[in-house]
Amino acid sequence: MSIDWTGETASALQSAMRLTHEAFAERLGIGVRTVASWHQKPDTKPRGDMKGILDTALEQAPDDVKARFTKLISGGPLDLPAGAAEDAERRLTADPTIVAALNWLDAHTGWDPGTARREVAARLVALDIRDLHDRGVRRSSVNQRDTVRALADYYGTTTTGHGRYTAAFGPDTTASTTVLTHPDWLDLDCPLFPKHDKLKLAGVTPGDNITIDEAGADRAAQRLAEALALGNRMVNMPLFRLLDVDMQKHQLAGAVGVTDFVGYVVTMDLLEGELIDALTTDKPADASSLPMRNAYLPDLSAVLNVGNRLCAGGALALTAIARPADAFRGEPDYLLLIQERSGHVINAARRLAVIPKGFHQPLTDFRADTQVGATLRREIEEELFGRDDIDNTMSEQRHADPMHPSRLSEPMRWLLAEPGRLRMECTGFGLNLVSGNFEFASLIVIEDEEFWNRFGGEVQANWEASRLHQYSSRDAELLEELIHDVAWSNEGLFALLQGLRRLREIGGDRVDLPWIEWEIE
Repeated sequence: MSIDWTGETASALQSAMRLTHEAFAERLGIGVRTVASWHQKPDTKPRGDMKGILDTALEQAPDDVKARFTKLISGGPLDLPAGAAEDAERRLTADPTIVAALNWLDAHTGWDPGTARREVAARLVALDIRDLHDRGVRRSSVNQRDTVRALADYYGTTTTGHGRYTAAFGPDTTASTTVLTHPDWLDLDCPLFPKHDKLKLAGVTPGDNITIDEAGADRAAQRLAEALALGNRMVNMPLFRLLDVDMQKHQLAGAVGVTDFVGYVVTMDLLEGELIDALTTDKPADASSLPMRNAYLPDLSAVLNVGNRLCAGGALALTAIARPADAFRGEPDYLLLIQERSGHVINAARRLAVIPKGFHQPLTDFRADTQVGATLRREIEEELFGRDDIDNTMSEQRHADPMHPSRLSEPMRWLLAEPGRLRMECTGFGLNLVSGNFEFASLIVIEDEEFWNRFGGEVQANWEASRLHQYSSRDAELLEELIHDVAWSNEGLFALLQGLRRLREIGGDRVDLPWIEWEIE
């Protein structure tokens, strides 16, 4: 095969081989900057000896690589299931979130406009959807405890009083997480109402201080190509970015700014996948195997310096619903809801988590929506009461006040009709070492058992959960088994433990919960 080698065709060979910039450079025995320059200048002509190196690489490549390369340089169709290829092509040109992400990449890498689109399109053609599903299976073999051990090795300890959240429960049993916290950030018992829920919106959000190098740009483009191939739902809505933290008993305080989701998804959101992939190949959790982490979140000082990095995150809550005595179930209790996350979500895919769980972000009133309680009320409506109209992945938001009383679901309207029916508290705060995200762990208690009689049959999860599980607050033995499950997301386990700890204090005769004591490691 005689090839007119240019930067574009050399990049196509790299995509066909499914290699990163570093791996392709190593395969050819050249510098990474040379590979990056081919992507930045697709019309450039490699020198004579470089053409020979590329000819040899192509000649020695397996047949499947040659076939993908031929597709790439001839503009062949995407190798995706029926319908998926058309959807990916459409989203690449018409999906406003993908277009915004491509523009963001061009701007932050210094690429010429349109370069990011070419990079993602080339990777799309080279992707094999079966490989992505196989990788998903490999990733599922890495459990919550594996990530704890890896990040404990990577970050070590700090002398600031912060440490990883660990809890002791049951007979000589402990559960550790990757949530970096502090004694002052735990057992907050903070009612999520304006008097106590006092995050403030900054007048000006500082720059994100992100400059993407060649390796980062390569992984970001690959991330977008994979999201298109897998049909992941993404919408470029504003996110709250944490700028300052001031948490204390009965009060949440600090400052947030506003950033775009697309900047998060091609930077900090890459850290979890990078870590999991390293663990599936038994690589050490260090700078050599985790270059993105080394660039964005290299040490505990960087983790804690939230004002000088992109720190997005969210709120999640253990939901406890009062139930009356039952002839079959027994005495009055609380129903505790746990979700298995869908494979299409951005965070904690295919992991156990409490419900609701969502990004902390505004709908229409940016200042009022800084309250953590505002996010949780929205997520209850969306994830448990079926409000598709406030799910920004399903439809555009055109209502002036999506949470206006006249638009609330019937269950939510009933809960808010009388004081005391709905209790919401923040039980703890931390920074997740997996992604750098902030996490507001909370507890939602529906105190009036009439709710379950009226609306229990209407409670159902949305697309973000593949399944719901229910537990009784009186079943201490089964709850201990649940805590010990290795399928948890780290933030989910953090919220579960803190929620159970608080529910044990306030639940009265409805609970028979294990004694939980936290520690800071």
